[in-house]
Amino acid sequence: MNFVENGSVTTPRGFTASGCHCGIRKNQNKKDISLIFCEKRCAAAAVYTKNLVKGAPLTVTKNNISDGYAQAVICNSGNANTCNADGVEKAELTCKKLAEKLGISENDVIVGSTGVIGQPINIEAILSGIDPLVSSLSKDGTDAAEGIMTTDTVKKSFAVEFEAGGKTAYIGGIAKGSGMINPHMATMLCFVTTDVAITPFLLHEALTFAVNKSLNMVNIDGDTSTNDMMSVMASGLAGNETITEKNADYDSFVEALCALSVKIARAIAKDGEGATKLIIASVRNCKNDDCAARLADSVVASSLVKAAMFGADANWGRVLCALGYADQDIDVNKINVSFISSAGTVDVCKNGAGIPFSEEVAKKILTCDEITIDIDLQDGDSAAEAFGCDLTYDYVKINGDYRT
Repeated sequence: MNFVENGSVTTPRGFTASGCHCGIRKNQNKKDISLIFCEKRCAAAAVYTKNLVKGAPLTVTKNNISDGYAQAVICNSGNANTCNADGVEKAELTCKKLAEKLGISENDVIVGSTGVIGQPINIEAILSGIDPLVSSLSKDGTDAAEGIMTTDTVKKSFAVEFEAGGKTAYIGGIAKGSGMINPHMATMLCFVTTDVAITPFLLHEALTFAVNKSLNMVNIDGDTSTNDMMSVMASGLAGNETITEKNADYDSFVEALCALSVKIARAIAKDGEGATKLIIASVRNCKNDDCAARLADSVVASSLVKAAMFGADANWGRVLCALGYADQDIDVNKINVSFISSAGTVDVCKNGAGIPFSEEVAKKILTCDEITIDIDLQDGDSAAEAFGCDLTYDYVKINGDYRT
């Protein structure tokens, strides 16, 4: 398995994409709507936010792909279409008008929205964007990745190549997400494509597994959005024998999907609102997988840990504190903690107690833009990683005037 240079949702066979400015956002230089289209009907699956307040597009998408198939994705930025009395009606109209233009069933459209919650969505603007979106469909997925961005500072667009049934296959994905991120389902918005032939049931199984290993382990600010969704469409154009059981081909597909999802998760965490550093909490030698995951998540979720990482302060006591309130059965007297970056490694805690270390060396290590907090529980064989970022002054600035 290898990552594809400049890969995107259009890397897998059969897919094209586009993005344009339709008028939802005031800045005409910012694309605010995107389209992904496949030349044939695809097996499809999705996972959604666990927030009880859900965006109208999620309701419509869930209904549309209940049969396990889809052929297009349309998503706008700048407005979440959430908490609006006519939100479902407008999301359904979007699917209907796009389907008419593409010549497909309106029930084969995945629809997404992201942006401000509780403001009426400009349906006229969205509908005006359909013609330019369809006419500009191409194998270049750059515009589609840009059209779903909100406070993101960089596009998240990747693809992987792998083998399935003796055939070369691809998985591509684009995502948006920078704030209001504590998924517990998938991630902010993430759209994945693949040319593997696989049944809808197993596609959903693979998606759920990959999400729990990657995007579900991202925590920027502890807020779970109303519009979080990750979807995947599989065209089957790789030519492999359709995956109908959990065999070696299925395992290869899951491995590649997990790798892509982790790549996206890391990119989202590193681009957290106001962030200057990617923080990885790596828990190992734990009793079981779930315990390791909950502990790792607790560390990257800690505002005090995030603030310490921003200040390059080796305040390891905050790490132990976060582990202690994660409500897991652990022996705190066995915990070892180290900080790791491209500048080196510094051990700061052994068997639950502090040990002498150089503050100067620690400062140098924590000044780098990617930091791993290595946590050894010495109590099992399970491991997990969670992805977060530092908490900076700019986070408050960005969210203090988000609407205005």
